[in-house]
Amino acid sequence: MLTLYGTRALVTGGSRGIGLACAGAMARLGCDVVLNHYADSAKAEQECERLQQASGRNVFHIDADVSDNKAARAMVEKATELLGGLDIVHSNAGICRFTPFMEIDDDNWQRHVGVNFSGGFYVTQTAARVMISQGTGGRIIFTASIGSFRSNATQAHYCATKGGIHLLAQGMALELGQYGITVNCIAPGWIHTDINDAQSRDVEAVKSWLGVHCPVGRLGKPEDLQAAVLFLASKESAYVTGATISVDGGWNAQL
Repeated sequence: MLTLYGTRALVTGGSRGIGLACAGAMARLGCDVVLNHYADSAKAEQECERLQQASGRNVFHIDADVSDNKAARAMVEKATELLGGLDIVHSNAGICRFTPFMEIDDDNWQRHVGVNFSGGFYVTQTAARVMISQGTGGRIIFTASIGSFRSNATQAHYCATKGGIHLLAQGMALELGQYGITVNCIAPGWIHTDINDAQSRDVEAVKSWLGVHCPVGRLGKPEDLQAAVLFLASKESAYVTGATISVDGGWNAQL
């Protein structure tokens, strides 16, 4: 049984998908959790109540757009206040608007950079300052992507930001290890979430893709990411930093 690195966790993009699944797993292992979301208060409130009843832990939610530097940093500070400190941060908030490269306009580009890349920086730098001031170390986990390593048509803007997150995490790991803070990534493959719901329900397209790209033979589910995140958030992962764990059904193993 893994032992989480403390009992105070913040998950961005926490009201749905991968973030919600991993927040629930941490709550069940004894964490009080803050779910950050953006303009999703009704869903977040519902999920907080459900997780509290299932786990017996305190689960809060904070509405904040992580692409706004002031809002993102204030959100981390508020989460720290609600939890009485901060031990684990899962920087998971992200968007993917499938768009051919030649049709990506400036607003679309800036939104991807703001949420997927800059937001991760704002959140984790603020969290790292909290952890350093506490003097007890911590765990920082990013949701990167298989798109960190290779790009896809209609996802050039998304993959570029996820590649940036991959390198940001490595740079952070080099500097924060001295404080007992590890920094790692998970790299999901095709996980059926709200982001890609229409694509994931296209039976013929999914069947064709699975036959070529996925040895496991199915799309991923948010719950498939839980074990990797729990490991990276645990005391047992103390010697793992600057790493990325692919959770992709074998997609990245192929040429």
